[in-house]
Amino acid sequence: MSTSLERRIPPPLAAAGGDLAALLAGASLVFAYAPFGLGLLAVPALALLFLLWWLVPERALRRGYAFGLGQFGAGVSWVFVSIYGYGGVNLPLSLFLTALFVAFLALFPAAAGALAGRFGRRRGAAPALALVFPACWVLLEWCRGWFLTGFPWLLMGYSQLDLPLAGWAPVLGVYGVSLTVALSAGLLAAAVLAPSWRDRTWPVVAVAVLWLAGALMAGVSWTQPHGRPLKVSLLQGNIPQELKWTFELRQPTLDLYAGLTRANWDADLIVWPETALPDFYHREQDFLDGLEAEARRHGSSLLVGVLYQEPGSRRYFNSMVSLDGGRAFYHKNHLVPFTEYLPLKGALAGIVDFMNVPMSDFSAGGPDQSPLPAAGQQAGISICYEDAFGEEVIRMLPQATVLVNVSNDAWFGESVAPFQHLQMARMRALESGRPMLRATNTGLTAVIDARGAVQSQAPQFKVYALNDEVQPMRGMTPYARSGNSVAVGAAVLMWLAGLWPGGGRKR
Repeated sequence: MSTSLERRIPPPLAAAGGDLAALLAGASLVFAYAPFGLGLLAVPALALLFLLWWLVPERALRRGYAFGLGQFGAGVSWVFVSIYGYGGVNLPLSLFLTALFVAFLALFPAAAGALAGRFGRRRGAAPALALVFPACWVLLEWCRGWFLTGFPWLLMGYSQLDLPLAGWAPVLGVYGVSLTVALSAGLLAAAVLAPSWRDRTWPVVAVAVLWLAGALMAGVSWTQPHGRPLKVSLLQGNIPQELKWTFELRQPTLDLYAGLTRANWDADLIVWPETALPDFYHREQDFLDGLEAEARRHGSSLLVGVLYQEPGSRRYFNSMVSLDGGRAFYHKNHLVPFTEYLPLKGALAGIVDFMNVPMSDFSAGGPDQSPLPAAGQQAGISICYEDAFGEEVIRMLPQATVLVNVSNDAWFGESVAPFQHLQMARMRALESGRPMLRATNTGLTAVIDARGAVQSQAPQFKVYALNDEVQPMRGMTPYARSGNSVAVGAAVLMWLAGLWPGGGRKR
């Protein structure tokens, strides 16, 4: 039996107008993320998509794709800035590559729509909207996080960092928060389609319970202080990307960072950003030896972003070195395809040369690296967008008592990308119950506390030393113990429960 709403589907929603509505709903999501921070928009945007899937299931794939084009066309169009502004690629090819990237990412919401359209009508509206559709959405988000090395940008969970649902993050991680967003959207959509006020009550109550539980869990202290607070200084050199690797700027860059460091010897820990040292480590050992000796006299430790060449080989790494009475390295493991390495090198090298796409050829450092010693604590390191992968960050727990991310977001210019990146770093701090120190070349350099709140932040595009105190933490959050398995498992169970033939009648 269909509801009165289904019998009165406006013709525009049944045809191309519904595709446009999905496109606009997806595009509106950009305002749910940083820097706009209108996280509540995520729920109605996704609820509208679920309604469109249910009302016209034969167009679910198309509407999922339209939603994805809007979501990623508005949300990650900053890749054009990287490709055209700093990649040395001509304008037509830059536009083509950006469009191709957006079109590829939109395949994931399209696949979620295909599953929803194929299986959603096996039972009534409530099981489909409250169980099957949210599960499809989150499972495809999770697939996007690992397929072809993964691009877990603009996950629904990030939009909730300053809202009650963020309380689920230390328990279920960002995919778990995405699940609560999708479940809230599905329940509200089910309430819209419910045939009576009585039938609308339970979905609204369920949403209230989800949000109340998140708010209550936000007050739980999952980890405990470890040792005394650390005085930290995060350095932001603001080196223009187009000049960063020029020979003429090499010595001025060294002098700049050395000067910022010497002005902040009162800090326990000083952090330089990704590849702040514009040369290979072995060529600058004398420079680093001198800085380390000064640091030791002042009782400070240094973490420095460097390029590292493995002795006796042609393997190169994007690395961090700890100057803490000895030398310890972290080598970036999760490399950016077509930027830091070339997949299928033998087959694609000629194509890349023909298209004039500049890239590096780094090696991965391996997944089982240890935290770096830093001022009597252990620092869990991530470089660049490694902090987008929660399960990779928690590999260094429980040993790591503080998280450190170094990045060079100058590639993204004045776009929203650095703000979105900072939002992901905040989620990693919240998931792990550890403070996060984020040092970048041009911004957004920030100190984040163990609850994911920005404690202090440097102004963007300025030479700056951000000084603050952080409290190292020990212990394990539930998410740090289980990773993404609980959230993904819950999504699978929801999908199966929504399809189970014995429960509920079909409407």
